[in-house]
Amino acid sequence: MKTSKKSLMHVLSMSILLSLSSTSFAELVMNPAPGENGQASLTWSAEEADQFLNGEVTVAQDVTPPGSTKVTTTLRSSTQAPAATVAKKVQILDTSSNYRNQPVVNARSALVLDAQTGEVLYSKNTNTALPIASITKLMTAVVTADARLNMSEEITLQPVDFAGAGGKNSSSTLRVGDKMNRAEALLFALMKSENPAAAALARTYPGGKPAFVAAMNAKARALGMTSTKYYESTGLDPRNVASARDLGILVSAASQYGLIRQFSTTASYDFNLGYRVLKSNNTNALVRNGGWNINLSKTGYINEAGRCVVMHTTVNSRPAIVVLLGASTTQARNSDATNLMTWLGNLPKRI
Repeated sequence: MKTSKKSLMHVLSMSILLSLSSTSFAELVMNPAPGENGQASLTWSAEEADQFLNGEVTVAQDVTPPGSTKVTTTLRSSTQAPAATVAKKVQILDTSSNYRNQPVVNARSALVLDAQTGEVLYSKNTNTALPIASITKLMTAVVTADARLNMSEEITLQPVDFAGAGGKNSSSTLRVGDKMNRAEALLFALMKSENPAAAALARTYPGGKPAFVAAMNAKARALGMTSTKYYESTGLDPRNVASARDLGILVSAASQYGLIRQFSTTASYDFNLGYRVLKSNNTNALVRNGGWNINLSKTGYINEAGRCVVMHTTVNSRPAIVVLLGASTTQARNSDATNLMTWLGNLPKRI
């Protein structure tokens, strides 16, 4: 079965149903029940959205024999307050000078942070606010998740979503008039870094783009991101700035949302928009290649920002946050990230 326009929501919805009868892990092959148009017909309730947003259920989708969809659900206990209602501040302790044989990185700014202790393991120019390009979309996702909006609501892309920002046009494989639900728009924004999708998420927020941008900046303040400023939701505007330190805080907060973890690390997805299928891949080659245990990812690029990436990863059983801003090329950015994670894997384990 080709991935249909509705199958994303079908998989997410079915994962909740599976969780009701599973104790820890369930794997099965199912045939989606067709709706009036022959495609899967479903809705995503507020309760289901809450469960997925808070990481109680994760979904891995695979295509098995034609006409069937393989769905894997993993259940987690929910012992903490919902991430969307808690502005968790991260205490960052810079002890990077304690670690020797640190790799040289190409990027203008770099940070490796122990995600559990807040200890800075690697630091380069971490307090300078720099343009962050599409790393912006990580905060776009957090604000969207916090709003608890109807993820099944259909969004139609409008010309204003393609207008760009900061004097830059918004190039895209999407078109004016394309229709998708809010979950698909968020997946487009996080996985494929589609600017019109991120713009549409802000436009359809209660109060529109002004309220959305205000919520982005309010969330940054609540998290303690002191050098961060947002002007729009895509990252095309070079006035969207943050320090590597601030982005370490943001990644720590965003990693608490199951939806953001899942969508930002989806390696590929076929979006069926009704009259055409967009075969889409994650913008991070390290996610696509699958060689590292990456729990959250977002890349970014505009001329002013250079090549950027943020990741939450687990290396040698150590949860860590990696931030790179201002690398000269995509290859240099990937090399920096690989070198930092390799170095991280060789550090002594915590006692």
